[in-house]
Amino acid sequence: MTDTTSNTMPAAHVSDDLSDDAARAAQLLLEHRASIDRLDAILVYTLGERFKHTQNVGRLKAEHDLPPSDPSREEQQIARLEDLAKEADLDPEFAKKFLNFIIQEVIRHHKAHQE
Repeated sequence: MTDTTSNTMPAAHVSDDLSDDAARAAQLLLEHRASIDRLDAILVYTLGERFKHTQNVGRLKAEHDLPPSDPSREEQQIARLEDLAKEADLDPEFAKKFLNFIIQEVIRHHKAHQE
């Protein structure tokens, strides 16, 4: 007696499964991208708010003849951000580079206030 059952699915079912997988993947991709877009907006608005405060700090420093840079504060901020990065499962070196970039931009603004 021959076994007429087969372990393979008909081609139409395989194609449907692949289509369903591709559709699910496309939907997940859209959802991830929408989340990324929202987070990017949060980052931009947060940086905007941060720079409003640092501009005020720069004006205060200029009015009171304080140096545009505060290395001690910068070191504390970098250490704090590295700790936060570790807690957030973010590469601490990336976080450090990111904050250093922001600090340099802030110092540039502070120097401009003193001119």
